[in-house]
Amino acid sequence: MKKIILAVVALVGFSFASHAQDDDTTRMQTAKGKWLIEANTGNETLGNTGIYFSNQDGEYIYNVGFDGGYFIADDLALKFGLGYGGDSETDLNGFSYRVGGKYYIASKFPITLDVTGAKIDNQDENPFWLGIGGGYAWFIGDHISIEPGVRYNVSLNEDFTDKDRFQINIGFVVYL
Repeated sequence: MKKIILAVVALVGFSFASHAQDDDTTRMQTAKGKWLIEANTGNETLGNTGIYFSNQDGEYIYNVGFDGGYFIADDLALKFGLGYGGDSETDLNGFSYRVGGKYYIASKFPITLDVTGAKIDNQDENPFWLGIGGGYAWFIGDHISIEPGVRYNVSLNEDFTDKDRFQINIGFVVYL
């Protein structure tokens, strides 16, 4: 875990120190009327729209999901995401969803606020989270960015879990 955190910190630091971006191009990517498609690294909990896979001692946990969004104003997108995941140890599978917004400060620093939930097969209680996140958008082309960031999820269904979740993830975003 320390190596992952160090790699993310190094990537963010490298991005700030060595990558000068053309403000006109950056603003064009997050302009009103544009679309985005996003895939993020996720975590091992069911109920997220990220991409995750873990295999330990023959037991695996996975999740596959994507988010999409539409910029209703310059730098402000409404987002919706879907995901599907499973856990071989507990034999649980579930669909997840996310609805929220993403705002780019100075067209380069995304912050997110959203709700994420899931419907897990054969479960009476399901996860429901309020999430807030922030990061840095490193635009590597006219239509692509890499977004290292952090996210904090607060459980809104204490019958499912009363434990909040902290995530470090990397997003890959395509702008259309």
